Amino acid sequence: MIAFDGSVCKNFDEATSREWLETNGVGGFASATVSGIHTRRYHGLLIAATKPPVGRMLMVSKFEEMLDVGDERFDLSANEYPGAIHPRGFEHLANFRLDPWPIYTFDVDGVKLEKSIFMAYGRNTTVVSYKVIGAPKGIDVKLELRPLIAGRDYHSTTHENGAMSRCYEMFPNIVSLTPYDGLPRVYFAHNAASVEEQNTWYKNLIYRIEQERGLDYVEDLFNPFVLRFTLKKGSSATVILSTSPVKVAEVDSLRRDEARRRKSIESSAMVDDDFVRQLTLAADQFIVKRDNGFTLMAGYPWFTDWGRDTMIALPGLTLYNGKADVAKGILRTFAQYIDQGMLPNRFPDLGEQPEFNTVDATLWYFEAIRAYAAATDDYAFVEKELYPVLQSIIDWHIKGTRFGIRMLDNGLLNTGEPGVQLTWMDAKIGDWVVTPRSGKPVEIQALWYNALRIMEDLASRFGDQTTMRRYRTIASMLQWTFNRVFWNEKGGYLYDVVNGGPPDASIRPNQILALSLFHTMLAPERAKSALEVVERELLTPYGLRTLSPRDPKYAGHYGGNAFQRDSVYHQGTVWPWLLGPYITAVVKVKGGSDAARKSILDSLQPLKQHLSEAGLGQISEVLDGDAPHKPGGCFAQAWSVGEILRALCEDVYRVASRDLRATRATA
Repeated sequence: MIAFDGSVCKNFDEATSREWLETNGVGGFASATVSGIHTRRYHGLLIAATKPPVGRMLMVSKFEEMLDVGDERFDLSANEYPGAIHPRGFEHLANFRLDPWPIYTFDVDGVKLEKSIFMAYGRNTTVVSYKVIGAPKGIDVKLELRPLIAGRDYHSTTHENGAMSRCYEMFPNIVSLTPYDGLPRVYFAHNAASVEEQNTWYKNLIYRIEQERGLDYVEDLFNPFVLRFTLKKGSSATVILSTSPVKVAEVDSLRRDEARRRKSIESSAMVDDDFVRQLTLAADQFIVKRDNGFTLMAGYPWFTDWGRDTMIALPGLTLYNGKADVAKGILRTFAQYIDQGMLPNRFPDLGEQPEFNTVDATLWYFEAIRAYAAATDDYAFVEKELYPVLQSIIDWHIKGTRFGIRMLDNGLLNTGEPGVQLTWMDAKIGDWVVTPRSGKPVEIQALWYNALRIMEDLASRFGDQTTMRRYRTIASMLQWTFNRVFWNEKGGYLYDVVNGGPPDASIRPNQILALSLFHTMLAPERAKSALEVVERELLTPYGLRTLSPRDPKYAGHYGGNAFQRDSVYHQGTVWPWLLGPYITAVVKVKGGSDAARKSILDSLQPLKQHLSEAGLGQISEVLDGDAPHKPGGCFAQAWSVGEILRALCEDVYRVASRDLRATRATA
């Protein structure tokens, strides 16, 4: 359980830097900070997925909360306005915990009030409850809640306008309204003693993180009514926010169902380890329904589902928590969208065309399938539905497909055209590709080789001997060429890109994949040397830097406006997801002795602490390259969680495929 006492909760900076996340399994979410201040335009009580898992609309931002204790009134909420923090409810916050959802405990003039927030799985529904858990005798306690309505796309902000509907309907214990034409109706099921009309705009709320990011950071929110409750010790005030009709009497069943579901998720952890259990809970927040199947959200609060992120994160997010059926569905779904041998980088939404601007997502697909088959022994599915698709992908890569992706006569995979960014280092500002890696990037060759060897193994298993020999021949040629062309003898590591001229000798983490993938091309002594360089130049407690600090292009801080952020996105910024390949490489290269694995666990202590420092229970997208490695980007990133969870289970705790099958069989 992640918990903080008053020393953190009453400290504005500490409490405001920590963010919680609730998700609903269909793309919607709720999020805010421990202090109650909204620092992002993505913070809100009800961000509904109107076209699951996308079409996200921020319907209800927050409640303004006032507590009357006897004749005195206290504010429990907190906002930031130009030059002021008002009110300052966090000064009454005694503690905060995730148990398993956000629970605030306020201590106000002897009255202890507990506030809990959770989302119901499968529904655009958020439950907010307040319970008096302690109060002096004879003291009247009253609670006043003023919902603040945004009614907008979650990437935007709203400002006072005449189009916002001031009308709402009242039924017994329900208030409902539609903020604007075309938006879903919002239902407020409640047990309030009274409802009173307000029709007030709260103006000029400041979102400090959006201001830092150079984006629109000022918003006005509309308060249509106020809910008033009278409370006694042990009694509760409840509001259920939903885009579908709901009754306040459902609160107990919703709470029981969600508590039971989360307990089941936690118990599905493959290892009796608190870190693994927390990452297992974190993994579940990225798994969402799409159509009749599932997909993976790349990150919160702003990413949706992306091909590259999905394939990298899939093994860790689904195979080590009993969700192999989810993995199978995702692999099957993406097979339907492959075109000219390429996997979409961005999953297509209704009426939109897929985007295929990636070379590595398709190659990661092979590794995801290999991991799935190894964990489940479901080779019948692979043979029947995926093997022909994979053969077609290889054929397209050999003869050539989009963006100059084509195998050369020496086996290397060439990729790229001017102005196009195809690898995971994909930052682009206008026509400027920040990290141009056209030609033959090192990790693409590693992934290509891995894919060929996977196909060789599958062809052998399926009795396709002619095809097996073909893949083996290409892979052997590629291995010989790779070692001749990519090895930097003087530096003792792998070049990052080879493209006809002098090879790119930048020390980047992409070479770690040539050490960590299931099938690798380097001899042991070269792998050991390359790993030592990565550790010396790139390793931090939270992940690998994207560029050596000794490089003139190195940038140690990630922040600022969009131009400033994108220009340093892969120029030194730390990415936690790379710890997964790094851990695997360490075990493969240095051996998986008990001492080595314990050393890895000890080195992860700062990352464990990170779970309580930014996105609570989650791992951030990026951190600064320079100490103290301030987190940035998304506060919850799928491949950060997935790759570290996979490496922990697979490499550190040695959860074998047979153990995964036995666990599922028992379940």
